[in-house]
Amino acid sequence: MSKKNKPDTRGFVYSTDPDFSFQPEENDAQETLPAAQQKLKIRLDTKHRAGKAVSLVEGFIGTNDDVEDLGKKLKNFCGTGGSTKDSEIIIQGDQRDKILQWLLKNGYKQSKKI
Repeated sequence: MSKKNKPDTRGFVYSTDPDFSFQPEENDAQETLPAAQQKLKIRLDTKHRAGKAVSLVEGFIGTNDDVEDLGKKLKNFCGTGGSTKDSEIIIQGDQRDKILQWLLKNGYKQSKKI
């Protein structure tokens, strides 16, 4: 395949507009707020999980690496599995009390427990 027919990295193949040019996407890197300024909510959820309960930590503002790091620390403290997805930390089981205890011990403000 010749170079002129190859799609670019964004999926564009061809444009009929003679003045068209690719504009680089601006990715605003979201800075992580300090622990004292984070407003995290802890809630129990069973939706779409075949009745299994999970604890959700929502409202984290920061980079994906920082969310994954916090999730890893919480999973380690609770001794259970879990994951992070869309700035949301999922911990298996009803671990709301343990999560709240760890967050308060590490400088986070009083979180809502729902």
